[in-house]
Amino acid sequence: MTTVKHQVSYRKNHRHRLLLTVLTVGALTAACTQPTILGSSDDTMPVDLTAEPITTTPSDVPPPKLEGTISWGKCADESQSVNECGYLQVPYDYNDPSVGSFKLFLKRKPAADSANRIGSLLVNPGGPGFGGTSVAADANYYFSQELLNRFDIVGWDPRGTGKSTPAIDCIDEYDKYFGIDSPPETQEEKQAIVDASQDFNDQCAKRSGEILPYISTKSTAQDMDSIRNALGEEKISYFGFSYGSELGATWVTMFPSTVRAAVLDGASDPNATSLDQGLSQAKGFEQQLDAFLEKCSKRVSCVFYSNGKSAEALDKLLADIDANPIKTSVGRTPVTQGVIFTALAQSMYSDAIWPDLERALADAVKGDGLGVLKLYDDYYQRKSDGTYGNELEAFIAISCLDDPGPIGVAAVDAQIPIFAKAAKRFGPSFAYGYSCALWPVAQAPRITITGKDAGPVIVIGTTGDPATPIESSRNAAKALEGGIFITVKAEQHTGYGVNKCIVTTVDRYLVDLIVPKNGTVCE
Repeated sequence: MTTVKHQVSYRKNHRHRLLLTVLTVGALTAACTQPTILGSSDDTMPVDLTAEPITTTPSDVPPPKLEGTISWGKCADESQSVNECGYLQVPYDYNDPSVGSFKLFLKRKPAADSANRIGSLLVNPGGPGFGGTSVAADANYYFSQELLNRFDIVGWDPRGTGKSTPAIDCIDEYDKYFGIDSPPETQEEKQAIVDASQDFNDQCAKRSGEILPYISTKSTAQDMDSIRNALGEEKISYFGFSYGSELGATWVTMFPSTVRAAVLDGASDPNATSLDQGLSQAKGFEQQLDAFLEKCSKRVSCVFYSNGKSAEALDKLLADIDANPIKTSVGRTPVTQGVIFTALAQSMYSDAIWPDLERALADAVKGDGLGVLKLYDDYYQRKSDGTYGNELEAFIAISCLDDPGPIGVAAVDAQIPIFAKAAKRFGPSFAYGYSCALWPVAQAPRITITGKDAGPVIVIGTTGDPATPIESSRNAAKALEGGIFITVKAEQHTGYGVNKCIVTTVDRYLVDLIVPKNGTVCE
């Protein structure tokens, strides 16, 4: 496996649950504790900056109904491949299977060395909202040949996502909601963000209201055990990237006796409050942006060199765009501050994207915003025909169902100064977001993460990770009874594939169950 292969797959799929409210409808990590139907946008409920999640213990979780089977067949979209596709039916509610059911779409890449096959490796690329079948389809980019030889790579589109049905479907046109100017300078601009958030929520409730209460991480972890049972494996292995680490930590806590091995790459602190997690991410993105600007200022060949003053040039560009958004193409959003902050955030996920950002910023200074718009489109997974998948919509719906956060507009506004102080540029753009604060469905109970009796679980943290800063991943390892923390030194989100050290360490654990030393550093 090479670094380049890993970065290609990363750029396509890795995403983590963010408080990145430059997205303006602002769901992301700020989830809800409100009653089932929340009030209007002039909500004046008391401000609560320390809301705790509703939690349950594994003993409170009913065992899933495990009579489902998967009928594997050729994948319609991969007629020339050896991959297999299938569906598994799971209940909306494991407590009451009569309510309804999801059909989970699965894809399996069979082990290349069938004679030495170990079993299945369940995989998830992050999100929440991204379909795991993409990892099975692109397994050659994600995993070493040894893992491909020894495991069936099994990905599934979690409930509400991808080709699983029914899937979250809120909106068709994104620019109206995400191209909006943010952070706002006037009450009118702020109200436009609030109104967009409320309208987004209303559309989600109208088009997908039936399934909104049933797409939590806890429920998806229960689906994992249904998949394990349908695959006929008493114990199973798992590899989760980014939000997939949060899902994995939930699964190993709920079903410890079924865990053969688990790798959590780019994990968030399960005990952090919504505010703490959001501030950590804002600082992480700001730190990476500072690193980009510093390197650009020291390198004359950087297209955005700006006579060695790249930071000053960016700040001027942000101010100019705020005053006069750059027009792009007919029917598309102009480059507003909201658009350029999304482009900046997209570029901070990996230094492999920094050359694209250099060119986009240099072009924007000249009045050409198409490069910035391309990075913005990449974040939202915009397709060449102008359509979108449902990743972002599912991302928001799952995030708002899962996580505690400020309730109502006033509570969100109270946190704005805290974010602005924490991160010069990204702080305010993270702070303005109201979807979760106005979400129409009550928060789902969460599992207290312990990993008790699950055995050793590898947790990977990367030094230059903006979305899941390394201290957050370190705390995730500490929360697990058998957490083994490994540091990877790199400038990107998630670490597997960066160098031979981390690939070998993880592979020996997954293949041979050789547990590495806690605190191992891979440079």
